[in-house]
Amino acid sequence: MEPVQAHTPDPRRWQALALVCVAFFMTVLDVSIVNVALPSIKTALHVSEESLQWVLIAYTITFGGLLLLGGRAADLLGRRRMLMIGLVVFTAASLVCGLANSIGVLVAARAVQGVGAAIISPATLAIITTTFEEGSERNKALGIWGALGGSGAAAGVLFGGILTKYAGWEWIFFVNVPVGALVLALTRPLVRESRIPGLKGFDAAGASTITASLALLVYAISKAPDVGWATGRTIGLLVGAGVLLLGFVAIERRASAPLLPFRIFRVTNVLGANVCAIFLGAVVFANFFLLTLYVQQVLDYSALKTGLTFLATAGTVIPAAGLAQGLVTRYGARPVLTTGLVLLTGGMIFYTQIPTHGSFWSGLLPGYLLVGFGMAFSFIPISIAALAGVAPDEAGLASGLINTSQQIGGALGVAIASTVAFTHTNSLVAAGRSQAEAATSGFSLGFWVLAGIGAASVVACLALVGGRQVGAEALAQAA
Repeated sequence: MEPVQAHTPDPRRWQALALVCVAFFMTVLDVSIVNVALPSIKTALHVSEESLQWVLIAYTITFGGLLLLGGRAADLLGRRRMLMIGLVVFTAASLVCGLANSIGVLVAARAVQGVGAAIISPATLAIITTTFEEGSERNKALGIWGALGGSGAAAGVLFGGILTKYAGWEWIFFVNVPVGALVLALTRPLVRESRIPGLKGFDAAGASTITASLALLVYAISKAPDVGWATGRTIGLLVGAGVLLLGFVAIERRASAPLLPFRIFRVTNVLGANVCAIFLGAVVFANFFLLTLYVQQVLDYSALKTGLTFLATAGTVIPAAGLAQGLVTRYGARPVLTTGLVLLTGGMIFYTQIPTHGSFWSGLLPGYLLVGFGMAFSFIPISIAALAGVAPDEAGLASGLINTSQQIGGALGVAIASTVAFTHTNSLVAAGRSQAEAATSGFSLGFWVLAGIGAASVVACLALVGGRQVGAEALAQAA
């Protein structure tokens, strides 16, 4: 039977929402769950620091590089079909990761995991968009989706610490296998299929150039802290990514069925939401990266204790998300998004004051709470704004775009903040300061950089995201 876009309310839409949220949560979790397990992986597989970082980079490159392609494939080939394919790829790769007995096998399996995640993530958001009518119901659904996505990074640190401590590093990957298998089994009976009818071709040239450009960009900015931003290698990679991007633009302007129809940027707030998503991804990803290192290296917390501290953020996002989606429905996306970005910026400013000998209650908790509320008040309105007014046959495209923006922003944020922090730390150590004092000062400077990025995100939101009508107007139309 030819799958078509359904226009009647799906009676199983809330069960479908729960299912796709679990699938999405797995992909977000795997960005951060590995961080606290890296020392154990290093010891178990006898690898160097330089090789170890590829456990993170391999996933990031394929995840960020293939998101746009994954989103468009969902539109063209079917959102449910692509979700199921992504689940198979992600789950199988997770099993191989846990069984890996060498760094080469682990890195290769992590790259395949990223491919699965790049298929799953935009498919889940597109399914929500095409299952729920624009208005209060969709806002509520996106609020739940955003809460899980926002808390996923913090929960990843928590679960990573627990699993590494009590079960071994392999279980940060094995845990995906039964969850992925269960979601896969329930997807066909609970999720309705939808796609663009009358598929006539595929933009292979556009797909290959944009995928290569994004993958090269993510690789370049991930490696820049190690090889240097001003080196010929980094500059050459960035130039190569730029050339491929220009080639993609030229191809899309001539393609009869483009991978990225540029008309989507004429939709109110799509451009603004994606610009803000780059800043948001930079702040959130880099925040968790720097904090995890600070708590373990300076405060000397164990992997388990480090994970437990992030429960404050993960536990804040979920209840705050319900409030955020209600406010977006009533007042629109821009005021809520602005509030969230201000809260995140405030959290970064708080972390600039981190002490060498700090306590959880005074040195961490206030920042954790600010970031938790800020994430809830940012991820939900930015998702709503990025999808408001988008035609159903471009839901996957819009979903892939917003996810790509967050991933690219995250890679940039981690690369820039870590370069600043580590460079400053090394200079202080060379000047005779203790390692703990130097590291604290370096992390503090890194958070100042993130505070500046946060401030820029507030300006971008006010300038580029439409007023209170986004979300509120959709509710009025739905009524």
